[in-house]
This record gives sequence, structure tokens and C-alpha cells, in this order.
Amino acid sequence: MTTNGTAKRIRIKVGGVQLEAELKGTRTAEELYRALPAEGPLNVWGEEFYFKIPGVKDYRETATTQVKVGDVAFWGAGQVLAVFFGRTPMSMGADPVPADRVNVIGRVLGDAAMLRQAMNASSIRVERIE
Repeated sequence: MTTNGTAKRIRIKVGGVQLEAELKGTRTAEELYRALPAEGPLNVWGEEFYFKIPGVKDYRETATTQVKVGDVAFWGAGQVLAVFFGRTPMSMGADPVPADRVNVIGRVLGDAAMLRQAMNASSIRVERIE
């Protein structure tokens, strides 16, 4: 997914932490991008932040239970955007494991582990970088 030949990017704001992510060129990523900006209550599951973004169609192009630290994913069944920055309750090793198959739509640029500093935040905001 590109704008003027470059991949589309989003900004993730949680508490005092702000990160950018680059989206993949998938239809689900495009649907999410169109739905932004979005803001909502922050949910925490281990070292995964997630929140509901209704109205995004999940094409499940990359549906998987194998994700890495820094992956940005969409879970269509729950209409949820998730950002993985470490282990989750289902992890057996160092990698996060989602509770269900998710559609990986992007990747955090920089150190996703910075999100650990925002564990007590109450909300999350995701917006387009244009």
C-alpha cells in the first residue's frame, strides 16, 4: 500500500508513548487506514495492546497465530486492532502468541518494547500519517 510510492504509515499513541508503524499492502490494511483516526479504551493482554475499531472489513489475507514483537494485527471477529510488544499469556517462548488467528497488517518502526512504559494508560489513539 503506497502513497506517492511510499508505504502508508500510522501513528500509535498510548499514554506518553508515540510510535509509528508501516502498513502492508493488503486490503485489510487499506480498510483500517481509511477508518482512521480511531481512539478507544486501552485493553492489555500480557504485552499486547488492543482496542476496538468497528466497521473494518477483515479480508484475512495474512491470518495467522504466529506473530512477532512489533507486529500490528487486526482480529476481524472482534473488530480489534492489536499491537504486540512482548510475551502474551499464551507465549511459550519469547514471541507473542495471539488468542486467535489475526491478520498481520503492519509493523512498528523502532522499538515496540517502548510500549511497556504505557501499561497504565487508559486509552489508545491511532491516526494516519499523511
